[in-house]
Amino acid sequence: MNLRKIICRCLPTLAALLPTLAPAQPAAPSVPASDTYFGTKVDDPYRNLENLKDPAVLAWMKAQSEYARRTLDAIPGRQKLLDAMTACDARQTSRAWNVRVTDNGRYFYLKTRPQDQQPKLYCRDGYQGPEVLLVDPEHLEKGKAFTINGYSPSYDGSKVAYVLSEHGAELGTMYVLNVATRKPYPERLDYLVFGDAVWLPDNTGFTYTPLNNGDLNDPAARLNTVNYLHRVGQPASHDRPVFSGQLYPELHVDPSMYPVILVDRDTRLAYGGLFSVDRYLHLYQAPAAALAAGTHIRWKPLFGPAQQVTNYVTDAQYIYFTTSLNTPRQKIMRMPVAHPNAATAEVLVPESPDEALEDQQLKITKDGLYFVRTRNGVAARLYFLPNGDRTPREIKLPLTAGTIRLESRDCRSADLWVSAAGWATPSRRFHYTAAAGHLTPEPLSTEIQYPEFADLVVEEVLVPSHDGVPVPLSLVYKKGTPRDGTVPVYMEGYGAYSKSRSPYFFPPFLLWTQQGGIFAVAHVRGGGELGEAWHQAGQKATKPNTWKDLIASAEYLVKNHYTGPGKIAINGGSAGGILIGRAMTERPDLFAVAMPEVGILNAVRFENSANGPDNIPEFGTMAKPDEAKALLEMDAYLHLTPGTKYPATLVTAGFNDPRVIAWQPAKFAARLQASSTSGKPVLFFTNYAAGHGIGDSKQQEFAAVADLLAFALWQTGAPAFQPQPATK
Repeated sequence: MNLRKIICRCLPTLAALLPTLAPAQPAAPSVPASDTYFGTKVDDPYRNLENLKDPAVLAWMKAQSEYARRTLDAIPGRQKLLDAMTACDARQTSRAWNVRVTDNGRYFYLKTRPQDQQPKLYCRDGYQGPEVLLVDPEHLEKGKAFTINGYSPSYDGSKVAYVLSEHGAELGTMYVLNVATRKPYPERLDYLVFGDAVWLPDNTGFTYTPLNNGDLNDPAARLNTVNYLHRVGQPASHDRPVFSGQLYPELHVDPSMYPVILVDRDTRLAYGGLFSVDRYLHLYQAPAAALAAGTHIRWKPLFGPAQQVTNYVTDAQYIYFTTSLNTPRQKIMRMPVAHPNAATAEVLVPESPDEALEDQQLKITKDGLYFVRTRNGVAARLYFLPNGDRTPREIKLPLTAGTIRLESRDCRSADLWVSAAGWATPSRRFHYTAAAGHLTPEPLSTEIQYPEFADLVVEEVLVPSHDGVPVPLSLVYKKGTPRDGTVPVYMEGYGAYSKSRSPYFFPPFLLWTQQGGIFAVAHVRGGGELGEAWHQAGQKATKPNTWKDLIASAEYLVKNHYTGPGKIAINGGSAGGILIGRAMTERPDLFAVAMPEVGILNAVRFENSANGPDNIPEFGTMAKPDEAKALLEMDAYLHLTPGTKYPATLVTAGFNDPRVIAWQPAKFAARLQASSTSGKPVLFFTNYAAGHGIGDSKQQEFAAVADLLAFALWQTGAPAFQPQPATK
């Protein structure tokens, strides 16, 4: 055999052995620190990693990422997964979402085609109208990767404001486009982290809230922000500040809250809102004319935390709102615009005994209210309450829906758009009016078939947790998958901010089932699957329920022979890092693989980052004894114990991440590498061209999922993902 043939035969083996042959992972530089919180001393051996400008820290992170990249790329089968994702995506010639329809029937939406890495902004006049490309972020400036962070059309559809950012950093610049001419207006509004302009009823301008500067690592950038009134065509220097804690000290605004003003066309009121991660509305109202007058506005309270209001809609007569006050599954109430008083509002739709209200899916048309309820967060139903009626009626969908999303215009229009999907059911979009009484398909995305997923089984079970509380667990697997304890499980979860892990159809993750595995979602406490009580049962002092629910779900799968020891991989991102980090530190023996993505893993130090103060309502503050105790308990970094056999772990960070700064996962990875004695890999990968995952290109998204699946299949023993021994 000649040398060429020997080299060709050995290439796969050499690739698999590359991480072993390459330089070993360097140990993290350590400059220990310690703190004492209400009598409890806490050692922090890697406090120095919080300095992301330190050359030693940067060199260590870079070396770790290079090692992780070599290791992941060398896993047999990873490239086939990536190829399968790309091929699956290529079948759908267009995918559209975030649809908004203006008064003149003009449709605006984001869309990607197989060749697109970033979504582009389009419009069309009417559903049947010709499509017009408005903004293409991929071809704006050579060598730069832009993302559309968000967009807002004016009510009359003549203008659209949109925000562009670079490399997933989320901080961007707002532009305004003339839709008819497709030419931009001259202004540029900087320091935007949210993509929506809140338009005035006359379409001449909007309100918006920028950060104070462009440094997302500067806490001052997010504190005491100001809402401005902007007129289209005017420079930003002409914008007038209209709402902030400094303008209205009598409102006692928390400096971390984000002020927003909406001028409502129906009630002719201006609503001043103060927003944070707290899901309860802090809302004030005043006559709309007061905003135009430019004088000091006399704001009157409309909703405060005590009313536990989570959403509202209006018509000319009433303000309708959802609340969890004394009703954890939520109810719908209304009060007259002329005399708005939440304390005397009437109950319009009482709480359901077995379904939770999806409060963000409350929509109004000229015919009445539409809303969505879910059972255990995974079985959705659509309801309609006609004007003047007290009995909602269900609108039957032509598919079994796990998730329903609604779009409407306002109380002047009869139009409602319904999008529905499930774990194994691609999303479908319909148009509905009460007069027609039936759902008419109105797809903006290509509707295609996925024969490889036609035999999937979706099983919804309830798992008794550590305290006996039943926890919903979703399972997706191929028909005929054996229940003999050998099947690998990929389990994900989140458990924070009252956000539900609603069913979604995502072929890249479903590829796990094509490898013979079970894809599982644990609907742990802290989410919103069973209403506000479910959220509060996994928040601050009750946060341990979040990871104990995940542990109970994994134990259930082992006990019932869905899987076995050494076969379970767990994954969660962002606030889900608390879930994954504490599950693996509390039960390292139970899991084969742990994969926290851009995760909160050092909760005690979270409020020391720029985005931290805004999250105090959800996780707590180290300034209060009881909340400090809770944060100490949920801190995965502090629960790492030297000499412990931890699972194989893939820790990821985004270097441009403004939400969970990269030193959070960095510190956890460093301490885990120094603590684990299992001999299993602990990889730390930082994506230097990304942030929190928002704004990632399509290829970045596919590559990240391929990393997760390949690493998990490797470490759970899937034969096609094991490095092969060299042949003679």
